[in-house]
Amino acid sequence: MKTSPKPACCTPTAGARAPDAPATFDANARMDPSLRDCVPVPGGTSLIGTDRPVILPDEESPLRRARVKPLWWERGTTTNAAFARFVAATGYQSEAERFGWSFVFWMHVPEALNTTRAVDGLEWWRRVDGACWAHPTGPEGPPADPDHPVVHMSWADARAYAGWAGGRLPREAEWEHAARGGLGDVRYPWGDREPDDTEFMPCNIWQGDFPRTNTCADGHSATAPAISFAPNGYGLFNMVGNVWEWSGDPFRLRSLKKTARNAAPHGPQKMLKGGSFLCHASYCHRYRIAARTGNTPDSATTHMGFRVVYDSPPPG
Repeated sequence: MKTSPKPACCTPTAGARAPDAPATFDANARMDPSLRDCVPVPGGTSLIGTDRPVILPDEESPLRRARVKPLWWERGTTTNAAFARFVAATGYQSEAERFGWSFVFWMHVPEALNTTRAVDGLEWWRRVDGACWAHPTGPEGPPADPDHPVVHMSWADARAYAGWAGGRLPREAEWEHAARGGLGDVRYPWGDREPDDTEFMPCNIWQGDFPRTNTCADGHSATAPAISFAPNGYGLFNMVGNVWEWSGDPFRLRSLKKTARNAAPHGPQKMLKGGSFLCHASYCHRYRIAARTGNTPDSATTHMGFRVVYDSPPPG
């Protein structure tokens, strides 16, 4: 079995700090429900976790069961175009914008930036001033692609958008149930076949030698469009790979007492599921359904986004 060098190696932590002032925006505004791009996911018995764990410190095992109710899921993660509509309607400013910086993967830092600060122990992550959802690699880089997932999203940003849309963030049991697409106890949304670097590439992850060489054999160096690759059995796209998805649950390790969790260096964390375009089996095999990680709610990067679920069907 493989183990991870760090339980949260994939997502650097901003440091559990809050912006100088809380977000101010029109919380009474609501998205037009006709804009939802949803598919129904039936309820039933959800499988959570696995009896074939890969990253032991994350407590992926054991395989267990829980009941989930029917939900309506956005087919893909929230896009830049959708988030732009939210900003235009409410005046919302993301936490990365209010902090004034965010984390960018070293390979995507614009050449115009001569010097950036690296994250200690995770030197492939760089602090870039001005990086945010509208300019994912910073002001010197290109604007966000409308059809790609919105990134540099904190947990608060994801929750704010979900509330405006009339939905919420999924819980871990709901997410795994949806990701399995009706296939049962499988590792991936398509089954158990392992992705590779040359022939079978069903999702957007890393190909090559992480973090130095990405062959981009799947056609993508960073994010892919939110609606890309093949959907799973429930019609959901990119449930693994592409971008990490915030969940509505805290990230908890059953082996730790509550006092130990709260005493962690950066405080309590929220859960992320699904892995990202930076995952590779040689380093971060977290693009499996049962994989899980956590980060502080204020953290944001170029590979962290979210997806909205709804408790009731769209109108009409």
